[in-house]
Amino acid sequence: MEFARPILWNVPHWAELTLYALAALTVLSFLFGCVRRIGRWRFGQPEPGHQAILSRTGRFIRYGLLQWRLASDSFAVVMHLAIFWAMVVLFIGTALATVDQDVTHLFFDYQFLAGNVYRVYELALDVFGVVLLVGLGLAAYRRYVKRPPHQQIAAAIGANIDAFYLLAVLALIAVTGFLAEGLRIAQGMQLARVDPTAENIAWMQAAPWAPVGYLLGSVFATSTPTAISSAHQVVWWLHAVLALGFIVSIPFTKAFHLIASPLNTFFRNTADEDSLVPVVETGAARLTDFTWRQLLQVDACTLCGKCQEVCPLHIAGSKLSPAEVIQKLEHQLWIAKAGNGESLFANRLGGDGLALAPAELWACCTCRACEERCPVMVEHPRMIVDMRRALVNEGNVDEGLQDALQNLTRYGNSFGQSPRKRTQWAKDLPLALVDARREPVDWLWFVGDYASYHPSSARVSRLVALLLQDAGIDFGVLQHDERSAGNDVRRVGEEGLFEMLAEKNAAALAKAQFRRIFTTDPHTLHALKHEYRRFGLQELVQHYSQLFDDLIANGTFIIRHPLKGRAVYHDPCYLGRYNGVFDPPRRVVEATGMQLMELPRNRENSFCCGAGGGKIWMDDEPGLTERPAVLRIREALDVAGVTHFVVACPKDLGMFEDAVKTVGAEDRLKVVDLAELVFDAVRPNAQSQADEVNETKPAEKARR
Repeated sequence: MEFARPILWNVPHWAELTLYALAALTVLSFLFGCVRRIGRWRFGQPEPGHQAILSRTGRFIRYGLLQWRLASDSFAVVMHLAIFWAMVVLFIGTALATVDQDVTHLFFDYQFLAGNVYRVYELALDVFGVVLLVGLGLAAYRRYVKRPPHQQIAAAIGANIDAFYLLAVLALIAVTGFLAEGLRIAQGMQLARVDPTAENIAWMQAAPWAPVGYLLGSVFATSTPTAISSAHQVVWWLHAVLALGFIVSIPFTKAFHLIASPLNTFFRNTADEDSLVPVVETGAARLTDFTWRQLLQVDACTLCGKCQEVCPLHIAGSKLSPAEVIQKLEHQLWIAKAGNGESLFANRLGGDGLALAPAELWACCTCRACEERCPVMVEHPRMIVDMRRALVNEGNVDEGLQDALQNLTRYGNSFGQSPRKRTQWAKDLPLALVDARREPVDWLWFVGDYASYHPSSARVSRLVALLLQDAGIDFGVLQHDERSAGNDVRRVGEEGLFEMLAEKNAAALAKAQFRRIFTTDPHTLHALKHEYRRFGLQELVQHYSQLFDDLIANGTFIIRHPLKGRAVYHDPCYLGRYNGVFDPPRRVVEATGMQLMELPRNRENSFCCGAGGGKIWMDDEPGLTERPAVLRIREALDVAGVTHFVVACPKDLGMFEDAVKTVGAEDRLKVVDLAELVFDAVRPNAQSQADEVNETKPAEKARR
């Protein structure tokens, strides 16, 4: 005889009716809560841009279902996948049981959960019930025993209470489910012994396919039938109430991220993520100024603390915590501040510290480390920049930043230097720089502010020009028509000034005749490549490390003097994380003969120097233990045998030269630009040439 799944075994009719009523209320409460949460997203502005459904679906599967952002942390990915997929399978199992009981059996007098189908069903639910408990155990161990840094951060921002609730209620649901199953099987064992009918024998033959329940049933079978029946009803009700209560709680607790987080991976618009498109020109001064998708991200945050763990400014002692920024926004969203126009920066929230302090927003260097690390793809920097726009609109900016913005408005550069001096670094070159406005060139070199005016970076610009001229590369510059590309201007929130700079540069580019553009500045690279599309720039834009890599590969640059020593290469944020250029500069370093070592934090996980997002123009925040650049140099000094710290960004060069002096390690670690290595390895008599240039190098700090 084929045994089918028991229909509400040992459940009185009144209990069955009560369960249906509670289930209906649960569904209504759940839907009400979800509609309420989603309705708050609708307070936001429309989200610009769009993306094909196939791209969204692929990203949803990869990051929402398979948790790919956690792949580098094997413990975390096993833990999360165990909990997530166990819950999915157990939910499907409950749904199948409901259909089997209330649809096919009630209306068609037929059960599909019978025979081998039922055996596989029972085995699957038992296996995934164990998987759930294992995942929950791993989570509890990680959060309350092992306590890695990001978990300690999560505890500091109040996430442990929500986490304890989730872990406890899910564990109780799984345990009570096993107990109810074990008590049901125990009753079957007793019946099979007392009344060995075909049905009871079939029951016992199916029971081992639920191994956990069968094991528990063997223990409970020694009790009396009355005790088993009474205990089963108690446990069954407890299991039902816990499960229904958990479902009801989802929209009203942090458990809502189980819905919002996968949705965020689906709706993320990666097509335009590298370009900052202001939705409200005056910035986000209130929740209604964000887009609906940004408000979805606020709900998607799990408060895991991983973003804060990698934030360079927070590590350096800053007031900034990316997790706390999102937490404050989430609390304001939750307490219905979204629709009443309350300022995000107001101090009228009962003195509970939930207002966003301008200091924590100005501390961000927009390095994107938090966004890269976030497992649910929250875009912290974009929200921070939107709020900065509002602060700029209110005139609430750092004094040093005000000076830089005034210089950029008046002179087109943050140094306050005359545009006529932009190419002064090239005045002693053997060959004059070609003016691309007057002569057609293959390559247009967009030099950038720091590479033009900062003494150390200007010295590197001279070496780059010498290398390209010696190699016969056809290149030119915009001369004094070049202005700052405005990448950091935009990220401090000065949208109007960025527009002005971009329009002037676009007009200068329109005068020039060229096929391709390169730059030595990753910040300039990012602006030209992503932000200038709407200003008509369509040409290929490359970083000089990519150009040098090609010139070495095709034999244009010939390595005549292989270098010795061990070098670490620092990935600039706007070259690496923002634009995915990791290998070309490494190949160039190795081509010069240097032995390339890796810093502990490299590539996508590189540690920012702290200069981006306009931070290089601002005064140091009170309370910093050490600048991020100093922390990075200390990290490099721990790499065995390292002699050279290689950079590929003009801002990095000044920041790290200053940091080496702060640490007092000038005699142990030499900060060099990538172009300096190539110059020494490629040029005839390169060492003497480099020494000659170095003799004129002024002692200057990396700051403005």
